[in-house]
Amino acid sequence: MLDIKYLRENPEIVKQNIKNKFQEHKLHLVDEVVELDKRNREIKGEVESLRAEKNKLSKQIGALMKDGKKDEAEKIKTQVAAGNARIDELSEEEKKVEEDIREKMMVIPNIIDASVPIGKDDSENVELEKFGEPVVPEFEIPYHTEIMESLNGVDMDAAGRVAGNGFYYLMGDIARLHSAVIAYARDFMINKGFTYCIPPFMIRSNVVTGVMSFDEMDAMMYKIEGEDLYLIGTSEHSMIGKFIDTINEEASLPYTLTSYSPCFRKEKGAHGIEERGVYRIHQFEKQEMVVICKPEESMDWYDKMWRYTVELFRSLDIPVRTLECCSGDLADLKVKSVDVEAWSPRQKKYFEVGSCSNLGDAQARRLKIRVKGENGNYLPHTLNNTVVAPPRMLIAFLENNLQADGSVKIPEVLRPYMGGISEIKRNQ
Repeated sequence: MLDIKYLRENPEIVKQNIKNKFQEHKLHLVDEVVELDKRNREIKGEVESLRAEKNKLSKQIGALMKDGKKDEAEKIKTQVAAGNARIDELSEEEKKVEEDIREKMMVIPNIIDASVPIGKDDSENVELEKFGEPVVPEFEIPYHTEIMESLNGVDMDAAGRVAGNGFYYLMGDIARLHSAVIAYARDFMINKGFTYCIPPFMIRSNVVTGVMSFDEMDAMMYKIEGEDLYLIGTSEHSMIGKFIDTINEEASLPYTLTSYSPCFRKEKGAHGIEERGVYRIHQFEKQEMVVICKPEESMDWYDKMWRYTVELFRSLDIPVRTLECCSGDLADLKVKSVDVEAWSPRQKKYFEVGSCSNLGDAQARRLKIRVKGENGNYLPHTLNNTVVAPPRMLIAFLENNLQADGSVKIPEVLRPYMGGISEIKRNQ
C-alpha cells in the first residue's frame, strides 16, 4: 500500500505505474483517492476549528456563570451543543472517508522499481543468467510420477480417493528424500546466519490483508469456516505477520529468518500435462527465507537472497536460471521480483521452482511495522524468497540425478540426510 502523501503529491507517477502494470481499470482510483483525501483534510480542519471554538466558548461560559449571567451562559451552551453535534457528524463522515480511502489504496499497486522490464504477463519476463550446464542424457527420462512409482515412492490414486485431486502420498525413499531436502535447506540457511523458525500455520484476516493483495488472497487462501483464520499459502505470511503493530529497535535490523511450514493453496489456473503429478498441488512443504531491513539495504538483500537459492540448487547438481519478472507479472505489493527456474531434461526447458521478491515498505505500512530510528520512526522493507519447495523441487532433482539404470544419484551434500546412501535404487 502506498503512502497517501506520496499519492497526493505524485498522482501522475502513480497513474503511470498503473499503466506500466497494464491495470488501466484502476486509473480512476487515483483521482478518487485524491478527492477523498482532500475531503478528509477539510473535515479534520473543520473539526479542529470547532474544537478550538468549543474551548473558547467553554471559557466564556465559566466566566459568565461566575458573574451570575446565567441566561447569556445558556445561550452559549446552545452554541456549544450545536458545535458538538457538528463534530459528531463530521467524525462519522471522517470514518467513512478514511475507510473508503483505505479500501481504494489497498487496490492501487505498489510503485515498481525503475529496473523492472515493462511487459504484460509472464511471457515477457526476461532471462538474466544461467548457472550450470543443462544436460539432456541419451536415455529417455520418464514423467516424474513414473520415476517415483518405479521407486515405490508415490501413490496418487490413494490420495485421490482420500482427498481428491491435487494431493499425494510420498512413500519410502522418495518421502525420505523429500524430508532430507527440507532438512538440508534448513541447515543451509542457518549456516548463512539466518534464524530458524517454525511459525503458526493459520493466520487471521488482518494478517492476510497485510501481506498480500485481494486478488492473491482470493486465488490462494483457504478459509477456516466459522473462524477468523486462514491456512497459510507460504510461511512468509506468518513470518511477516510476526511483527504486526510493533516498533523495533534499529540496532536489531536486519531480521533474517528462515522458516519451515506446510503450505495450502487453491492453485487456480493451468492444469495441463506438465502441471499434473506433484507439480501443481494443494498441499506441500517449503523452506522460506524472510528479511526485514532498512530501506537502503533492501536491494542488497534481494540480490543475496536469490543467490542463496541458486547456490543451494547447484549444490544438488541442478542447473538453474534466473528470470526477471516484468511489470505485468508482479503482484500488486511487489517492487521487484526474480524467479529461479530449474532445468528439466525431460522437457528440455526450465520451470519455476522459487521466487524472490522485494516488497518495499508496502507490507510494513499495512501491518504497522515500524522501526525506531535516530530521526523518528520509519517503515522497514520486507523481502521473501523460496529456499526450496518440494515436492515440485523433487521433479528437477529426480530428472537431473536420474541414471540410465533407473536409479537416482544422491549428491554428496545430501547423503548425511539420507543415512549415507549414494543412490536410490530402482525396484527389481
